[in-house]
Amino acid sequence: MEEKRISSRTHLPSHDALKHVMRLVRKSVFPEIYGQDDVTWEIGHLLAVEIGADATASAVVRALPEIRRLLLTDVDAVTSSDPAAKSFEEVVLSYPSVTVMLHYRLAHFLYEAGVPLIPRMLTEMAHSETGVDIHPAAQIGEYFAIDHGTGIVIGETCIIGNHVLLYQGVTLGARKIHFDASGQPVNLPRHPLVEDNVVIYSNASVLGRVRIGHDSVIGGNVWLTHDVPPHSKVLQGELITELQFQDGEGI
Repeated sequence: MEEKRISSRTHLPSHDALKHVMRLVRKSVFPEIYGQDDVTWEIGHLLAVEIGADATASAVVRALPEIRRLLLTDVDAVTSSDPAAKSFEEVVLSYPSVTVMLHYRLAHFLYEAGVPLIPRMLTEMAHSETGVDIHPAAQIGEYFAIDHGTGIVIGETCIIGNHVLLYQGVTLGARKIHFDASGQPVNLPRHPLVEDNVVIYSNASVLGRVRIGHDSVIGGNVWLTHDVPPHSKVLQGELITELQFQDGEGI
């Protein structure tokens, strides 16, 4: 097997610069908390240096209102799903879910724009801080909530719908990796599809290109490698369709 070659790029992104970018982006998308100063020019300038493309940096600046809109849906989802969340300010300032999604939403935009290295660096910064590992290529809809968070893994080809809630330790991962004739891994769709209004409880592992139907609940510690129809409740060792948790039941 050939060794991975070291990049010959003359400029590699700076971790320190990207950390500063994220501080500015946080300030830009949450001005209610961090102040009304216009930092968009500085964000664009720093990203242009790190990306090496003014046009892409300008596109990021133009996308900030949409990134803010998506993040506000995530904050609303966290606030609505957690009785311990007392205010918008508390969620933004102290909940790991917001940190993770702030990094992910920007990283995903950059990934879709074809920017190398930086998207993965941004999500790994959040991973280091929160213990939540989301690949920037994963597709995540609106009103996405993470409760507690530590140990969550969301793979590269995962597609998640709207109003999905994950608890700590959830893995949305691959079941099998395919290799080509030369022994190199092939990048095929290999992670779960999670439809709207799904709750997955702590330490569940959903593996492979399986589909979790809308309005389903996956219980804690479940190992799941097959499709689940809509309106399902999956517990360890059994599948019960057309059932839901009662109000207040769960973690």
